[in-house]
Amino acid sequence: MVKHATGTIDTKNKLAAVLRRRKVATMEELSAAIGIDVRMTIYRSLKELGYQTSYSHGGRYYALKETVAFNEGGLWSARRVWFSEDGTLMATLKRFVSNSQRGYFASELEHLLHVCVKESLLRLVQKDRISRQRVSRSYLYCSRIETIRKRQIAARAADLGEAIDSLIAAEAVPHEVKAAIVLFAALLDERQLRLFAGVEALQFGKGAERWIANLLGVHRQTVAKGRSQVLAGEVDFERIRKTGAGRPRVEKKTPKSSKESKR
Repeated sequence: MVKHATGTIDTKNKLAAVLRRRKVATMEELSAAIGIDVRMTIYRSLKELGYQTSYSHGGRYYALKETVAFNEGGLWSARRVWFSEDGTLMATLKRFVSNSQRGYFASELEHLLHVCVKESLLRLVQKDRISRQRVSRSYLYCSRIETIRKRQIAARAADLGEAIDSLIAAEAVPHEVKAAIVLFAALLDERQLRLFAGVEALQFGKGAERWIANLLGVHRQTVAKGRSQVLAGEVDFERIRKTGAGRPRVEKKTPKSSKESKR
């Protein structure tokens, strides 16, 4: 028993010396450095010492907690290996996205975290731990809490010159309403559809042309033109309602006289 304790202390001392010198190391590097092939023995010693695993490089690197100095963003690196106070990449992404004032695009997170994040972000969305909203031509990753998400989208929309109210309104439109808009639009000809799209853009606020265009499957300029025509009163009612359009007139029938009915 004493021999085992001595061996454990010796292993811990060797591991600590290696990690203090190298800062970070993989299990294979630690095993080769101290001459022990039994991973469980190394794990036990690391646990007693206190360690961090990297979120980069598939979590294969270890560092002593005593040597790790996280920055304000909760990150630390050595030898181009990255660690987070949250531990895993998934937990780190959730914290960054949820606590952000403006949400994050995937490219921004990759720049900050120095790793590919798209697959991890998609998994977080699928697990309903974060959400995403299309802004401009990319997805903005946001908090799953609605009030926070709306603030993040609003802040980002302001940066991009989008209309804050239209993005929030578009997000809040029920699916049944969107389906009704699409169904009604399918009944219109090209000119009517342009004007209808313009009216809907006016209803949801300045800047709503993009999502209305995506919803109806038309070009954004078509929506903008329809909006301008409606505002300017440039609506040719004669051309919209063509001759013969609508229900056929109901002809009044002259009731038969009582004498004729007897014949």
